[in-house]
Amino acid sequence: MTAIDGMDTVPLVNLASLDLNLLVSLDALLQQRSVTRAAAQMGLSQPALSASLARLRRHFDDELLTRVGNEYRLTPLAVQLKELARIALSGVERVFSAQPEFDPASSTREFTLLVSDYLVAVLGDTVAGLLAEEAPNTRLRLSTHSPAVVDRAEQALLSADLLFLPPGFLTDLSRRDLYRDEWVCVVAADNPVADVGLTVQDLETLPWVATYHGPTASTPAARQMRMLGIEPHVQVVVESFLTVPALIAGSDRIALLQRRLVDLLPLNTGIRALPCPFDAGPLIEAMWWHPVFDDDPEHGYLRDLVARAADLAVGERSVAIDPTDGGQHEK
Repeated sequence: MTAIDGMDTVPLVNLASLDLNLLVSLDALLQQRSVTRAAAQMGLSQPALSASLARLRRHFDDELLTRVGNEYRLTPLAVQLKELARIALSGVERVFSAQPEFDPASSTREFTLLVSDYLVAVLGDTVAGLLAEEAPNTRLRLSTHSPAVVDRAEQALLSADLLFLPPGFLTDLSRRDLYRDEWVCVVAADNPVADVGLTVQDLETLPWVATYHGPTASTPAARQMRMLGIEPHVQVVVESFLTVPALIAGSDRIALLQRRLVDLLPLNTGIRALPCPFDAGPLIEAMWWHPVFDDDPEHGYLRDLVARAADLAVGERSVAIDPTDGGQHEK
C-alpha cells in the first residue's frame, strides 16, 4: 500500500507482468460470450483461447463466463469489464497506431460518431462523402447515442471519436459548435390549430410526442418550455426525431422538431410546422470529444472534416463560440 496526502491507495497492477494479448482475448470473449466465436474472430484455435480464458480467470479470480444451458453468460464482474475492456483496447490501438502526421489517403482507420438521427439526416451523407473522397480506405461508423451514453460521455468518448449534442448537457469536454437551427412546433396538417396558430394554452392542453423525456433527458426547447412554467401533457415518448412525423400525422398530438429536419421531410408527411408560441431559443449543434485527443493529428483531421461538412450541408460558417460557457473549445 502507498499513501498520498495521508490516504491509503490500493496497490497498482504490475503491467510489466501482463500480456497485452490477454486484453484482446478478454474483449473478444466478453463481446462474443463464446470461446468458439471469439476464437474464430481472433483467428486462433479453441484450445489456445481456452488457455487465455483460464489465465484471465486466475487473474480476476472470477469465472467471467458461466454456462447456463446451451449458452454462456457473463458474470457480474464480466458485465463491468465488458465496456472497460473495449475502452482499454481502443486506447491501446490508438497508442500503437499513432503517427507524427496523419495521411488521410493511406489511413484505414474507423471513425466512430455518436449521433442522433437528426444529425445523420442533416450531415451524415456529407461527412461520408468527404471521407470517401479524401480518405477512401477509412470506415465511418454512425452509432446512435442515448441518454445513458450522454450521462457517461467522458467515458464513452475514450472509445468513440465524437459525440454530437447541443451545449448545456456536458462539461469538462472539448467542443466545437457547428451550425444553428431553430425549433418549430409540428402538428397534423388537418389539425384546426394549423390554420389559426398555436397558443401557450394549446401547448398545455394538446397531447405531446416528446423526444428523450426524463429527469436528465430532454431537448433544449423542452427544457426551456418547462422553465417558463409550461407543463406539457406527454402522451408518447420516443428517442428518435424521424419517428415523430408518423406519430403526429392524423392525430391531435404536437411535438417539437428542428427546422432543418422538417425541411428535409417529404411533402406528403401529413404535418405542418408552426412557430413556437414561446421563446424556444436557438438550437446550436456541436461536436464534443475527449480533451486527450485535442492534439491528435488524425482526430484533428476528423474534426476539421466534420466542420467542413457542416459548412457545405447548411451553407453557413461555423457559429461563434463563447469561451466562457464551459468546456474546452476549438475555433
